[in-house]
Amino acid sequence: MLNFSELYPCSNQARMAHSLDGMWKFRFDPEEKGLQEGWQHKLPHPISMPVPASFADFFTTKEERDYCGDFWYETEVFVPREWEKQELEIRFGSITHRSFVYCNGNLAVTHEGGFLPVVANVTDYVKFGEVNTFVIKANNELNEESLPCGTTTVLSDGRKLAKPYFDFFNYSGIQRSVWLVSKPKESIEDFSVEYELNGEDAVVHYQIMTNGNHEVSFELFDEAKQQVSKSTGGQGSVIVPKAHLWNVGDAYLYQAVMRIWDGETLIDEYSSKIGIRTVKIVGKEIQINGKAVYLKGFGKHEDFEVIGRGFNWGVLKRDFECMKWIGANCFRTSHYPYAEEWYQFADEEGFLIIDEVPAVGMMRSTRNFADAGTGQFTRFFETPTVPNLLKAHLQAVEEMIVRDKNHPSVIAWSLFNEPETTSEESKDYFTTIFEAARALDPQKRPMTGAFEKNSQPEICKCYQLCDFICLNRYYGWYIKGGPELVDARKAFLVEMNKWKDKNLNVPFVFTEFGTDTMPSEHKLPSIMWSQEYQNEYLDMNFEIFDQFDFIQGELVWNFADFQTTEGIMRVNGNKKGIFDRARQPKSAAFVLKNRWESMD
Repeated sequence: MLNFSELYPCSNQARMAHSLDGMWKFRFDPEEKGLQEGWQHKLPHPISMPVPASFADFFTTKEERDYCGDFWYETEVFVPREWEKQELEIRFGSITHRSFVYCNGNLAVTHEGGFLPVVANVTDYVKFGEVNTFVIKANNELNEESLPCGTTTVLSDGRKLAKPYFDFFNYSGIQRSVWLVSKPKESIEDFSVEYELNGEDAVVHYQIMTNGNHEVSFELFDEAKQQVSKSTGGQGSVIVPKAHLWNVGDAYLYQAVMRIWDGETLIDEYSSKIGIRTVKIVGKEIQINGKAVYLKGFGKHEDFEVIGRGFNWGVLKRDFECMKWIGANCFRTSHYPYAEEWYQFADEEGFLIIDEVPAVGMMRSTRNFADAGTGQFTRFFETPTVPNLLKAHLQAVEEMIVRDKNHPSVIAWSLFNEPETTSEESKDYFTTIFEAARALDPQKRPMTGAFEKNSQPEICKCYQLCDFICLNRYYGWYIKGGPELVDARKAFLVEMNKWKDKNLNVPFVFTEFGTDTMPSEHKLPSIMWSQEYQNEYLDMNFEIFDQFDFIQGELVWNFADFQTTEGIMRVNGNKKGIFDRARQPKSAAFVLKNRWESMD
């Protein structure tokens, strides 16, 4: 049970949310002397740093771009005296990867994990009617006891260097929006909704969690702002006559308004948009509102030039427009929960999301993208670090599900990406994760995870945990690429027939398949890295997908080119994007557009 509220900030007659986005003060701390020298009170000789944004790509030296270790942020905020009778929280969408939040020199909260909210109650530390100082100490080192997994080495000049067991750049900083929230002493801390469809009507079951005992009300309004139902009590059910369902590409959102009352006096209010829809796995089908849906779309990253993984509304808007243009209906939040605004916009646009916890790098390799198909086994789940890793994993799963459980766009939870899954230890580990996740979601969404090629049907011990199975496969790229494409196709068919022979009667979704492709390269006949080869590779994959009725989705890797660690197999990042990093289409975008639009 979380000891803080993850509700997205809002302003109304009971609450006030004040944005702290903008230019903060910043300081690296490679010698880890900040705490001893009192930096939690005020940073000495800071530079300016935009928030939200990753810090790496603003700099012009490798030492700063690749910085690994402690770093600090500071900002000053005037807190009005009118808030003196309220509770005050500072809320960060995320701080990557671990953080210590200080208010006027007082430690308010610590947090492990870089992709979910950090919330500190600072009521006892603020000075009302005065300017207050908030200082954040953060750290971006990687290890095998936290998510995502990796290691940290020390270079000969004493600098630390992150060595990820994952194939995306270790962007860090305050990468999402920051809010100062004023809310009543007795407040709404969380809520959940689940749905039943009954003919043309729907039943909305709700639960409202507060930190007090006063009366609670629940109201539902349609898009015309007309009240359609009302109830009282902390939990209950309301009937929505002739309910307008939330559907793929046809989103309809009701407004849920929750209030705490002391007689006729309002104590607190919180509102949120919800979409009435059901998600079920029925045999080999993924069903939304009782109708089968084939998933078409992408694995993505929060990644863009200059701002790195920092949230930006303009990038979000462009990405959704590109996905709509190409005919996509779904994306996976690979390989971590995204900023909440992505889910809010997906709710509005009718997109489906497979929401993924940052459980990536669970194979001891800094080139796991290549090693994943070679049979390499590192006994990752047989080390002394596993108990602490499990604790961090469980925390991230709970924070993700609590944060995102009311979004209609979220249709499934992905609880890992490409771990080792062939040992009894891995089975025990992930059984614990899946059992915990199932207990957290009131809507009982399907649970899954993405398996790499080493997780073959005859040896994988974890696919049985999943409600539907996600495969990441690179036959024709990492395995038998280029002139061996015909043999890649044959090997791919052999594996798929093994899955078919198991008669699992569950859907399969391909959550990764793709080739690195340079937008500048054209070649006749094709060669690897050319746009022509990317098209041929996709055609081969599609031909195989279409042979198996249990394949119910294709999420190509990746939506756009993205930054990675330097390496001889990476040309300024991963180039598997269907769009380049500036969101311009490669030739393959038109292949996908033709295929996906023909499926409607």
